[in-house]
Amino acid sequence: MIKIKRVYESFDAADGARFLVERLWPRGMKKDSLHLQGWLKDVAPSNSLRLWFGHDPKKWTEFRERYFAELDGSPDAIRPLAEASSHGSVTLLYSAMDTENNNAAALRQYLLEHLKNNQ
Repeated sequence: MIKIKRVYESFDAADGARFLVERLWPRGMKKDSLHLQGWLKDVAPSNSLRLWFGHDPKKWTEFRERYFAELDGSPDAIRPLAEASSHGSVTLLYSAMDTENNNAAALRQYLLEHLKNNQ
């Protein structure tokens, strides 16, 4: 099971392995309060893609296509997520205010398709 959760939401033991999937550290958060398994900057969209997207819903489809191409180009980056998901629940933490069109939602979709195809 792969879930997404805004980094500002409370920790829950049911989250399983928690990974921050942002290139930038979330404003106002202390590392020990996040209960992280890891901070995976390399699975976050590139700065140029993140800035281009700007959480514009009209760009969502193209953002995912570009982001998935970036992920395809760095398969080692998702390895910790693939390994953790084979042992239990994984929660992808993101900081965006947009709860639907964010990199964690796209990454979750990518992982579900990628892991399904590699079984």
